Amino acid sequence: MSFSVQIEPAQGSVPDVDYRWDTDTDILTAAVRAKAVGEGLCGSVELMGGDGAWLNLDVTGGRIHGVEVAVWPDVRKVTALTVPPNVEDGRVAVPLRKLGDDVGSVSIDTALAAEADQKEQTIHFRVGPSRPVRTVRIARDLLLDVDPQGRIAGLWLLNVPPFPLDQ
Repeated sequence: MSFSVQIEPAQGSVPDVDYRWDTDTDILTAAVRAKAVGEGLCGSVELMGGDGAWLNLDVTGGRIHGVEVAVWPDVRKVTALTVPPNVEDGRVAVPLRKLGDDVGSVSIDTALAAEADQKEQTIHFRVGPSRPVRTVRIARDLLLDVDPQGRIAGLWLLNVPPFPLDQ
């Protein structure tokens, strides 16, 4: 199953992201500072991998306001992980009509893969099979890959701070 979104033009500059590590659970949270106003889903979109991994997208007013990596997929480290060269600033709308008025959360079973640079400061999660995408900056350090049908195909976390116990 896949999850479709709508890409809209950015309204001014993109907001900052605050990262937080939970050292007891290894959960990484990326929270978007500014809350965009919109109409739509309030709740969560859980992207669940077949290996037990899952990403949780926090949605308020139809806008993605945060990401939580609760159960990590195996992370493949690469020498250099380069962000796509053509990144556009934008806003992501999660249309209410796709889910129904009374839905507070949705779970999607999909393949999840992750790769990171050697310092794990740049992490890319691929959602589903590899396919052509456009990359949209929805916050300073949070990028979303969207395929031509508007389906979420990936997520980039940039400038991730090191896990506190690794310092």
